[in-house]
Amino acid sequence: MIAPEKQIVMTRREARERLLELLFETEFRADETSEEIYATSAENREIPEDDYVRAAYFAICEKREEIDAVIGENSNGWKPSRLTNISRSILRLGVYELLYEKDIPASVTINEAVELTKKYDEEKARAFINGVLNSVKNTIEAKGGKK
Repeated sequence: MIAPEKQIVMTRREARERLLELLFETEFRADETSEEIYATSAENREIPEDDYVRAAYFAICEKREEIDAVIGENSNGWKPSRLTNISRSILRLGVYELLYEKDIPASVTINEAVELTKKYDEEKARAFINGVLNSVKNTIEAKGGKK
């Protein structure tokens, strides 16, 4: 853990990138707990302590089955297991924010997911990520949820 005087303040975009790195890494370390992955990754890659990154990472790991079910329901027959590791990680982050981060507007979540896709995934993945997250947003809104 970084001492308070050495704590680095990240923008939400930087925090999302660190979170995406953790989620992606988790794909390859199925034999370890989320706590072990977080601790090792934070130390080895010197990830700054950030409340959003920590809380979101553990929440996504805890709610992964539910998040994956939402992805499956909104991805036109694509099961999360068929997606690339990076696409699946971006979608998990986006769906988590849409479902559980009430203070983040859906349009911001979707835009940030598309930006992460531009930076880390194949070009053809952008439209898919955008479409799945818009479908999730529309489902949430139809139920009277977040805008």
